[in-house]
Amino acid sequence: MVRTSDSAAERAAITTIYFLLVAGQHSRWHRIRSDEVWHYYEGDPLELIWLDAAKTVAQRHVLGPVADKCQPVQIVPGGCWQAARSLGEYTLVGCSVAPGLEFTDLSLLVDAPAELALVRDRFPDLAALI
Repeated sequence: MVRTSDSAAERAAITTIYFLLVAGQHSRWHRIRSDEVWHYYEGDPLELIWLDAAKTVAQRHVLGPVADKCQPVQIVPGGCWQAARSLGEYTLVGCSVAPGLEFTDLSLLVDAPAELALVRDRFPDLAALI
């Protein structure tokens, strides 16, 4: 357990999840306060996308077996809107967050109408992930 500098409450030092995305599925646009470490486990590569803080640039990275332009681990900076999708039949990935994720640290883009409109306007090719 740890205590963050802005909280009197203790939380887990680290949390981790793993999940499966199959063809046609994607993770919803979300952001969390802390950096999120994505880990590739198996299956087809995964496209991981996040927007810079100003929402002017979409960073695109491919997670998968070590290869040209493909890495097994990627860090998404805290506070950035992010989404992911499998590039094949299925992808098994995991995410780790430290200090541990609390649901009060999590926001969904669909719950932020002004930012949702901005993302749809600036990145129409990514609207399918909303």
